[in-house]
Amino acid sequence: MTLEEVSGCNTTDRKMETVSQALEELLVAAKRQNCLTVGVYESAKLMNVDPDNVVLCILATDEEDENDVALQIHFTLIQAFCCDFDINILRVSGMKRLAQVLGEPLADSNVSESKDLHCILVTNPHVDHLKLNEVGSYCKESRCNNQWVPSLSLRER
Repeated sequence: MTLEEVSGCNTTDRKMETVSQALEELLVAAKRQNCLTVGVYESAKLMNVDPDNVVLCILATDEEDENDVALQIHFTLIQAFCCDFDINILRVSGMKRLAQVLGEPLADSNVSESKDLHCILVTNPHVDHLKLNEVGSYCKESRCNNQWVPSLSLRER
């Protein structure tokens, strides 16, 4: 491995960590301001009614969700819709951390009120503008590198 490859990996890892932190802070701020839509069906309904108000779409899965055909079909349709309306999309793994950030119980816990965290929309363009710009820049950079739906892993803390 060359020095450029090693330093490039470290830079990429730091960038991913920075974007992960920005995403977490953005989600907390958006939730506080009541600017989140959580759930696949709820998100699809909102995008159908008011797509101009959606600024970021987060599609969250873990390894066990990869074989869920219905969920993957929903994701494909949501991604197509987001591309048509120029909405930034981000694929996220780490459902447990996502639930912690949002203060939601996990689906596998014994709480009957757990939410479907597979799709989350940030719906107000004025929510924590700096963090939204940081996440949006990451999405834009990824598209420039022909990665149309960038991925990010949320790590437990």
